[in-house]
Amino acid sequence: MPEESVHHHISKQFEQELEHIRHRVLVMGGLVEEQVANAVKALLENDVNLADEVIDNDYRVNSMEVEIDEKCTEILARRQPAARDLRLVLAVIKTIADLERIGDEARRIARQSLDLSTRYPKTNQLSELEQLAIQVRAMLHNALDAFARINVDLALKVVEEDKTVDKEYESIIRQQITYMMEDPRSIPVSLDIMWSARSLERIGDRSCNICEYLIYLVKGKDVRHISLEQLEKEVRQ
Repeated sequence: MPEESVHHHISKQFEQELEHIRHRVLVMGGLVEEQVANAVKALLENDVNLADEVIDNDYRVNSMEVEIDEKCTEILARRQPAARDLRLVLAVIKTIADLERIGDEARRIARQSLDLSTRYPKTNQLSELEQLAIQVRAMLHNALDAFARINVDLALKVVEEDKTVDKEYESIIRQQITYMMEDPRSIPVSLDIMWSARSLERIGDRSCNICEYLIYLVKGKDVRHISLEQLEKEVRQ
């Protein structure tokens, strides 16, 4: 077989391996999205069975992280990728770590749901939490969409939305503190709601992380720990 044909075959196979790990990230992302959606639903609708299901399914998220990580390690060892290919593998490794932690946050929300099942809060105590959940789930979905389409503009939009999530989170904390001050009997319920809100806020943060890894993949620049204004300049250069 001519040398050129051999190189073409190897290159094509390598390309397929890279596409495979990228695809597996999206499959894992879909599972994590489902976990978050079910955890939130269990909390808002006081669905104990669904909360148990989320907790039981957490092992699937963990297994996928291990599987993809092992494949990435194999690619690094055998292929010794460089430039954009190396950045893709690194971005995948970092992304699946954040997805696994988002899965952990979904499990925590499900556990808070179980704690609340015997002392379900008033509807108005959950209204702001529901709005926060809608915003955070949209961030996660858009972060994964940006990763799927390699769309840095969408990734930037997700990062910009984090300020809104932070404000909504702070509003919930203030609201629950007010409830606790007015009626000490509400303290256990308010604490569970605050912990759930904290998990949602962390999911928003980790969605932003995924977008930063994508920007690193495309631009070749580490944009972690810089201001939003600097990030916008880096993306638009």
